[in-house]
Amino acid sequence: MSIRKLTLAAALSLTFGAAAAQDLSAEVETIPAGPDNGHLPLDYVYDYGTPFPTSGPHSPRWTSAGFHTQAQPPTELMHALEHGNVVIYYEQPGDAVTQRLRELTGEHTGQWDGIVAVPSPGLGEGIVLTAWQKRLALPRYDEEKAAAFIDAFRGRGPEKAVR
Repeated sequence: MSIRKLTLAAALSLTFGAAAAQDLSAEVETIPAGPDNGHLPLDYVYDYGTPFPTSGPHSPRWTSAGFHTQAQPPTELMHALEHGNVVIYYEQPGDAVTQRLRELTGEHTGQWDGIVAVPSPGLGEGIVLTAWQKRLALPRYDEEKAAAFIDAFRGRGPEKAVR
C-alpha cells in the first residue's frame, strides 16, 4: 500500500509511533478545496479569507522553496502548495528555530516537494505549517510535529505529486 492511500494517522503511526500519530492527526486541520482552484491573472490580489490558506485560485507564478525574510504574495504561496510544497509561516520563533527553518528549507528545495518559510506578522513564537488542504498551527515550534507534518504532506500536491 502506498503512503498516499494511508490515512494521516496511519502514515504518522508508521513513522512516529501510535501515540504521536494520534496527537498530530487531531491537530491537523483538513480544509476542503473550494470549487475554483485555477489560475488568476498575474499580480491579481485575491482575498482567501484567512491568513494561512490551503487551497484556492492562484497566480501562474509560485514562490520558490527556501527561507524568505520578506512576505510573499499569497497567490504565489498557494501555487507552491498546489505543487506539493509545504509553506511554514513564522514571525519571531527564536534563533534556534529560525536556524532550523533555514536548514529545512535548504534540505528540501524541489519545485514539487520543497519547503517554503515566510514571515507572517502576529505569530510571535508560533509557527503555522500548511500543505494543500492541510494546516497545523503550533503555539511554539515542535520538531516532532513539524517533521511528521512535512513527511505526511510534502510532495503530495494535486498538480504533480512526486511522493
